[in-house]
Amino acid sequence: MIRRGRRALAAAGLMLATAATAQEQGKPDVDLYALMTGKCSTLKVGDHNFGCRIVAYFHTERGRANFTVALDDPADESHMISFSGEYGRRTEDNIYVLAVDRMLVSDKHRPKEDGLPIPAEITSDGACHQLGKFAAREVSNIKCTATDRNGRKYELLFESDGTPITLRRVRKSAPTIRMQDPYR
Repeated sequence: MIRRGRRALAAAGLMLATAATAQEQGKPDVDLYALMTGKCSTLKVGDHNFGCRIVAYFHTERGRANFTVALDDPADESHMISFSGEYGRRTEDNIYVLAVDRMLVSDKHRPKEDGLPIPAEITSDGACHQLGKFAAREVSNIKCTATDRNGRKYELLFESDGTPITLRRVRKSAPTIRMQDPYR
């Protein structure tokens, strides 16, 4: 299950990045990919509860980031959600915050491209908070909440199993994560 989840998350992330970069035909703009294993203490989509064991983080050259979760959904092995936003920031040395402006939802009912569901982009409002640092390959938890334009709520509380994260820098790019100045 974890191996299938890793492949699905990697493929989904590349599809998300490719779709977001129409001006560079076919060239994904993902510059950083991180894969974290553990469990979801909370994973809710509307009134439905799910589990998960893998969360992936994708960062693009343009500054958009996604926390993508493959849901443990026995009725749909392609069910994924992504909390997506632009220009995350560090509020402290080991806390990363991403303002969420859209949810990306994939399931078996979505149209497919290259065999993968094309995610629905749903305008949303929320935030993700990550405790830990990718540079140290240690993330202890990720908490995300968002509400879409129809009032549907999405919640995630992911807790790491302590395994060092898999971190891949796909290409060099200018930094887009800002350190928040507490005196501004």
